[in-house]
Amino acid sequence: MNHLLKKRVYGTLLGASIALTCTTAAAAGMQPETSVVILNEADGEASINVKNTDGLASLLYSTIEDIPEDKDTLVVVTPPVARVEPGETQLIRVIRQTGEPSTTQRLKRIVFEGIPMRPNADGKSTVGVTVRQNLPLIVHPRGLERNREPWKLMKWDLSDGKLNVVNDSAYVVRMAQELKLKPSGKVVSLPKTYVLPGETLSIPAHGSTGDKTVTIQPATVYGYAVGPYDAPLALSAK
Repeated sequence: MNHLLKKRVYGTLLGASIALTCTTAAAAGMQPETSVVILNEADGEASINVKNTDGLASLLYSTIEDIPEDKDTLVVVTPPVARVEPGETQLIRVIRQTGEPSTTQRLKRIVFEGIPMRPNADGKSTVGVTVRQNLPLIVHPRGLERNREPWKLMKWDLSDGKLNVVNDSAYVVRMAQELKLKPSGKVVSLPKTYVLPGETLSIPAHGSTGDKTVTIQPATVYGYAVGPYDAPLALSAK
């Protein structure tokens, strides 16, 4: 039992779930080569390498998870299950399903779960504690220009005690949930770590009528943190 506890690993890669830093356990397990997967519809598919850094062979399960706002079946992964030997790498393909082409970026999650195969005293294998990685998957439409700073396209305003953000661009914007209004220094929180194309979010911000900017902590398309960004606030009439 003590041996199992010592080997227990739980790794979570916040690449869009974003705390803007990766909180993976610095231990053995399935490690994706990147923290975000980008699928360009012009290419029809994307791929990512996942390495088994454990000392034992593991079963790698790869799945797609929908976000609450988008349940459409856009992509599939292959292979969905693969045995990966210690130190070896498995190529996972993400394939766009046929259907209407996207006009804006779409957000999904791709989950990699490694299940170590631990031998018993009788030589038979048993399933060990799983290691799970959950990454953002962005589907980029054909013909849409790349934009490395899509958060600069969003519009912010204060109205009736609420902070409103409108993303009328074609890009998914990911960021930390904590926001700071200036000059008051008031801290407010978004309900999630992303704003989808065409989406408007409103959060309570009472007593902030004199604020001029809102400081956000965005993430780049490729999942790395960048410096804080001060977005101008429009003050709406009461």
